[in-house]
Amino acid sequence: MKKAILIAIVILCANSISAQTKDTSYWKLGGITSLNFTQSSFTNWAAGGENAISASAFTSLFGNYKKGNWTWDNNLDLAYGMLKSGDQKFRKNEDKIDLTSKLGRYAFLNHWYYTAMINFKSQFDDGYNLPDDSTVISHFLAPGYVLGSIGMDYKSTDNSLNIYISPVTSRTTIVNNQGLADAGAYGVQPARYDSVNGAYGIVEYGDKIRAEFGGYMKLTFKKEVFKNVTYATKLELFSNYMDRPQNIDVNWENILSMKVNKFLSASITTNMIYDHDIPVPVKRTENGVTVNGTGPRLQFKQVLAIGLSYKFGNKNANASK
Repeated sequence: MKKAILIAIVILCANSISAQTKDTSYWKLGGITSLNFTQSSFTNWAAGGENAISASAFTSLFGNYKKGNWTWDNNLDLAYGMLKSGDQKFRKNEDKIDLTSKLGRYAFLNHWYYTAMINFKSQFDDGYNLPDDSTVISHFLAPGYVLGSIGMDYKSTDNSLNIYISPVTSRTTIVNNQGLADAGAYGVQPARYDSVNGAYGIVEYGDKIRAEFGGYMKLTFKKEVFKNVTYATKLELFSNYMDRPQNIDVNWENILSMKVNKFLSASITTNMIYDHDIPVPVKRTENGVTVNGTGPRLQFKQVLAIGLSYKFGNKNANASK
């Protein structure tokens, strides 16, 4: 029931914004919302198979303001999905909160702006160390990421290409769960323990906040490559000046969306993440013995979705970058 309520919130948020959509000489407001379902069922199927059902909701909203030399771009992406396979409980397979706001003033050459940006990322629901569905490895605000930066923003004439470069960026990682903080999850300083009493002798609890200072770049591009087929990509890079600046954090999203008609659509989405400070379960072989461990690794996610979608707002307005 809790997960169903979260999906309903995503959809209702989109519908409420849609009802208020307007287009003035300064504002461009709008967005897109989609609801996707997949289901498979097997009865006396000789080749084998497992019944499965999944549902996901996605909303992307934008509000862009432009007056004279000033621009203010805002974008909110929300996503949540659930999957049930066989006799297993419902598990989430998508969970995203991503809010960006950029304030810019025209600088030079028709395309460059002095810009200040803030970004917030987190998730709605708990994540588990599957197949172990009793060990929680993430929560809302565990992790949460808050990024603030000042830099230069390039905007193409048709707003399809956007490049933001900031040499002055602060990034704060929030782990608002003491158990995860004590374990040093998501790069925060772990707890210190008494060498005699072990886990029961905590000398100092783990930090819930990790602050970083470095350089940041964000590139977005969106183009209709064929009729009713659109490709969009977003690449984010961050280097921490104070700790191993050569280990660049990467977050790269790609989406290929196909419009069937006004309400039906299909999409293929990929997301690749590399963060040297996030340990990922790794199996390695030592002297012929398989050992479980953790280490930095490239994380990859791919989603194929077919379902209902609705786009609203001024048809000439582009989503904020």
